[in-house]
Amino acid sequence: MLPEPKARGRHRSVQAEAAILKATLHLLGRMPLRRITTDAIAERAGVSKATIYKWWPNKSMVALDAYLAGMTEQVATPDTGSAELDFTQQLKSVTAFYTSPLGRLFGQFLAEGQSDPEFLALFRERFLYARRDAARIMWQRGVERGELREDIDSDTVLDLVYGPLVFRLLAGHGPVNEHEAENVISAIFGGIRLSGAPARKPAPPSRASVSESSQARRASKY
Repeated sequence: MLPEPKARGRHRSVQAEAAILKATLHLLGRMPLRRITTDAIAERAGVSKATIYKWWPNKSMVALDAYLAGMTEQVATPDTGSAELDFTQQLKSVTAFYTSPLGRLFGQFLAEGQSDPEFLALFRERFLYARRDAARIMWQRGVERGELREDIDSDTVLDLVYGPLVFRLLAGHGPVNEHEAENVISAIFGGIRLSGAPARKPAPPSRASVSESSQARRASKY
């Protein structure tokens, strides 16, 4: 069982917490996580270092909570009545988040985890598994409505949905945009949709998306 962050006391100041998370995000936007200190967070937030340690065990957990709060605010779990549309909309919002200044911190957390196995375990427990549980709800609704094949492992499907996005973010070999999100969902649902279940027609690609795809294809020739 992984260690949980220190208990948040009844008298925790909402203002102080917000200031700490905001200060942490500000610093993360300017330097790698490994260079940030608890002293720097405390100074920018206008609180004591003791206040931070009262609520978090270390700076990495402060950074992770700040990141989680931002993602929770920006990425929704839709319920449109169609599993394919739910995943399409959700993957679009995840794509928009990961390509934002805040979302790009994802790479820093993965990098930090390579030299800190304990942090990587906490990152999976508090971030990855929580996000996958939310996505699994969309999958289960589709199965219960008779849209999706129940013989396919949901974890495999979630890897197929989000894996291409993460790979492109880290490798940078192809575009990351809404049109590509639609392509991924369309390709996956062609294999997991129950026979007879209606398919959602994807929107035509925007001019910008076509241009990005063309540039990526040209670049791959060199």
